Amino acid sequence: MKLWVVLCLALLWVELQNGACQQIKRRKDAGENHIRPGGKRVKVRPSKVKDGGGKGQSLLTQVLDKGRFLRLGQSTTLTPGRNMELRCKGSNIGWSYPTYLDTFNDSRLSIKQSDKYSQLILTSPSAADTGIYSCWVILCDGSECEKDHDRASVSYIYFTDKENLFVPSAIHFEIVYLRPDRPAVVPCRVTDPQAKASLHREVPPEEITANGTLLTFDPTKGFVLPNPSPEHQGVFYCKAVTKGTPQISTKYQLLYVEVPSGPPFVSLESPPDSVRGGDDVNLTCTVLGEPEVDVSFTWSYPGQDKRPVHIQTSWRLVNRGTGYTTRVSQSVLTVEDMETIDFGNYECKAKNQRGETIVATSITSK
Repeated sequence: MKLWVVLCLALLWVELQNGACQQIKRRKDAGENHIRPGGKRVKVRPSKVKDGGGKGQSLLTQVLDKGRFLRLGQSTTLTPGRNMELRCKGSNIGWSYPTYLDTFNDSRLSIKQSDKYSQLILTSPSAADTGIYSCWVILCDGSECEKDHDRASVSYIYFTDKENLFVPSAIHFEIVYLRPDRPAVVPCRVTDPQAKASLHREVPPEEITANGTLLTFDPTKGFVLPNPSPEHQGVFYCKAVTKGTPQISTKYQLLYVEVPSGPPFVSLESPPDSVRGGDDVNLTCTVLGEPEVDVSFTWSYPGQDKRPVHIQTSWRLVNRGTGYTTRVSQSVLTVEDMETIDFGNYECKAKNQRGETIVATSITSK
């Protein structure tokens, strides 16, 4: 009987040992090392989520010293004089930066594209370089390419300079046009987002209070007038202060615009329908339009490419009524010593960025 009990205990011990071995084996199988059929061990690495710069992620980073990187947010404040290097992930990247860097073909700016990222370098940046910097992935299908709006990053970068609280401008007296159908901006942008700015009328001298409704201040734009009116006309300047002496911006002439936006409104002034051979004839094509919108003129006439004519184009700003400013653009075509070939239809085509208008008249011989 005692022998039977000992035998049962021995069998139970063997079973327990087998179970423990199976547990150890299962734990090993669930660990880092797997065994392939060929007998070689393969280390299983935890899978990484690929950073493709998707929607809501920033592609734009600033390269710091010692190989460190800083992912840029909606706004960034940097020190003037220290070279700036930005990187944007992707093998085909587009960039945007303050337009004057292109206008003056600034050699301080360089852009290089590598296999994995694009690099923008701006050497010796100053307060004037304050503005919007952005990058985006370019998607191409053959020769057609477009911006991927879901993979784009934007950061407004301030180059804070205590000597220049306002972003310097090449224009010392700037015109701002006021329209009843859109907000107007007095573009006195600051280089320090913490600067306190105010708007002032020169004559009569007064401060225009930014109340958040009739006038607001945006450090990246300036003072915004949501609903401009003729009462806002005049000469203005901005004042900014941080911890030191207040600074004054350039001056701004605010003019109220009478003419609505759209294709040119054209009139053609011509001589009487009938003229004599040998007479000199002047035809005047006039456009009343928005002050800052350029107008181009094209003439068609009977003796074109066969008879010499003189064409003179000019423009000027005029005040129409009380508090309204209009741009008058004119093109004058002169035909001297009229000949038979000069009689017929004359056509003036005026074109601006919003469309074109054609007017015509006919000149016959007496």
